[in-house]
Amino acid sequence: MTDFMELVQTRRSIRKYEDREVSDEMLDKIFEAVRWTPSWANTQCWEIVAVRDPVQKKKLRETLPPKGNPAAAAVEKAPLVLAVCARSKISGYYKGEATTKFGDWFMFDLGLATENLCLAAHHLGLGTVIVGLFDHDRAAKVLMLPDDVEVAVLVPVGFAAKSPSAPKRRQIAEFVHQARF
Repeated sequence: MTDFMELVQTRRSIRKYEDREVSDEMLDKIFEAVRWTPSWANTQCWEIVAVRDPVQKKKLRETLPPKGNPAAAAVEKAPLVLAVCARSKISGYYKGEATTKFGDWFMFDLGLATENLCLAAHHLGLGTVIVGLFDHDRAAKVLMLPDDVEVAVLVPVGFAAKSPSAPKRRQIAEFVHQARF
């Protein structure tokens, strides 16, 4: 088994993929990692749409801005795109009322689920990139989502054709504050 810190430190955002399919067995392992993600009151608000169809991936790519997103080609060319979605007004709610200052908590839960997804994929030798800059409403139509489900991110998945080097990271002392800011 890979050391956890090594797994965390070696995962990269992959934007170019080999022309190889992701097996159903690998995909099931990724979904198992999502299944065990912690969530608000165990609401498990996530829904994932797996997209392999080239026409549908092209339509998803068209929801991204025409210029400036380095992951745009990955949405169309990766063998698989996972649309990470959530049922709204479940996470962070109690008896139909938002219970925190931040309202719907699904973005936090989806962040955890997406991290599990990406680390599991990396553990299996796959690359991922998290794409958040797109027209979410148009993508929801492409994915035929019901009204109470929001798409948060698109995650292209595949075997990396190229893996970039690690970006610079802040030192721990730059972001950890003891007792007060």
